[in-house]
Amino acid sequence: MVSRDVTLAGLEGPADVFQQHGTSAVSDAMDMLGCTDTGLPGLLRMSGADAVVGPAYTLQYVPVAHGEEAPAGDFIDAVPAGSVVVIANDGRTHCTVWGDILAEAALQRGVAGTIIDGACRDVGALRSLGYSLWSRAAYMKTGKHRVRLDALQKPITVCGVRVAPGDIVVADDAGALIVPAALAEATAEAVLKVHAAEEAIRAQLAAGVPLKEARRRNGYNALGMTRQ
Repeated sequence: MVSRDVTLAGLEGPADVFQQHGTSAVSDAMDMLGCTDTGLPGLLRMSGADAVVGPAYTLQYVPVAHGEEAPAGDFIDAVPAGSVVVIANDGRTHCTVWGDILAEAALQRGVAGTIIDGACRDVGALRSLGYSLWSRAAYMKTGKHRVRLDALQKPITVCGVRVAPGDIVVADDAGALIVPAALAEATAEAVLKVHAAEEAIRAQLAAGVPLKEARRRNGYNALGMTRQ
């Protein structure tokens, strides 16, 4: 069985580990820790190419009554560089809360990416910009006068998952998940254990060991026993 004496030595920290290994390894690591409800189901990558890791900058949108004025949310100038904007819009897909102008401003500020429990628009422009964004859908209708920004940097619920400001967002082509800030170090160490087991299995497969035996030798099926 693979050694469990794995540390972060030589790495910058948890974010560095998450960036290197991606959502699948982080998800497996969180299963090992018994923290199984952190993935954001239903979100698809709409634009961008690289893996994104960064602290959550949280926003909450709420609907407004028909005829009520509600301007577009002006928040981007307050978002720190390296953050991931996480928007709770209750899964609404009939109007959008993000478009190309916001993406241009975000890029100028060094924002890492955006997660939306709802819809975005201007997908072609977002892809041309190379801005990383995940949402439930794309749709053209503006959120102006349909929803309004209700809260900044407060705990929110996105795709059924609680997200607090500063929690770590990890997102790539497979989707997005949230690592609670308090679990970042433990999760990173678990990621390295998952990676060590998988690398050992690959080496043994290359040496002709059957997959079932390679998994048994490295305790692969015992990883994440607490998952639900």
